This record gives sequence, C-alpha cells and structure tokens, in this order.
Amino acid sequence: MTDSVPKSVDIFLTVDPETLHSYFNSHDSAPIYKRQLSHQLEQYIAMAAASVKRYSVVFYKFKCSNEIDKQYAEPLIYALRRHFAAKLDIREKEFRRFKRRTWSLLAFSLVFVVVCQGFVMTMFNDEHNIQSGVSNILDVFSWVVLWQPIDKLMFYWNPHLKDISLLKKLATAEVIFIENEK
Repeated sequence: MTDSVPKSVDIFLTVDPETLHSYFNSHDSAPIYKRQLSHQLEQYIAMAAASVKRYSVVFYKFKCSNEIDKQYAEPLIYALRRHFAAKLDIREKEFRRFKRRTWSLLAFSLVFVVVCQGFVMTMFNDEHNIQSGVSNILDVFSWVVLWQPIDKLMFYWNPHLKDISLLKKLATAEVIFIENEK
C-alpha cells in the first residue's frame, strides 16, 4: 500500500457580500482587510491544511459568481496573508527561543558535569577506594543531567520547522479564482 503525498492542497472559499463577513471576527471594528479571521475560518483552513506535506503546494481557490464578487476577494486575500505572516513571525520567535534555551541548558549542564567530575578527581587521591564509587555515581548523574538537553536538540526541533513551513505556505499561497458556471 502506497502512502500518496498530495501534490497540491486546495482551500476553497466562496466570496460574495453575504459570506465575506462570516470569514472575519464579527466583534472586530477594524477595516475589513485588517480584521481578525473568524475562529471557524481558522479551523477550516487548519483542517484543509492538515494533509500538507513538505513538497505540497497550497492554493486558495475563491469561488466568485461575477466580477463584483472578485473585488471582495482582495481584502480577504490580504487578511489571510497578514494573519498567517503574523503567526509565522510568532512561531519563528518561539523556535529561536527554544534553540537558545536548549543550547544554554546544554552548556550549563556540560559546565556542571565538568565541575563535578573535576571536583571528585581533586578531592580524592588514588589511595581512597571511595573515589571509584563516587566517580561511578557522578558518571550516571552526568548522563542524567545531559540527557534532556541532548534529547531536545535531537528530536524536538522538527515540529517547530514543520509548523514554520506550513505557515509560510499558507502566508504565500497562490490565489486562483473559479468562475461560477451558470
């Protein structure tokens, strides 16, 4: 059984004066192109974009019944791009913070391990039998201290990059107008 990767993901939206206002937050008094997207529209786009993979292309397909409806599409396009660009900026800041905190934790852990290992070596000389036991305890403790930052650096960065990639695709998706066949 082959797992087919969609080459493109289409997000269909109907644009006319009646449905346009349902795409935005009804309590937002800003001009229409600066309004927040409605929660329902965000959920719909999230569901439609769930199948987006690394090499998938995202298209917004706007269904317009006439030329007048196309003029309503411009504010919606602007609002979609602005919304996902803002989310992208937030996600990139979170990723930079994640990297900075994880590298700092790893550096602190390494310094702590070096200090502990060096302290044991200078505290005991070769004549003490306890040195080998304390050294083994510190070896295990060192692995425990270093485990979390190494684990995060190796395995926890990919979800950040996946979200950033998806938000870039949603912020820069191509718009295609579909004429109503009547």
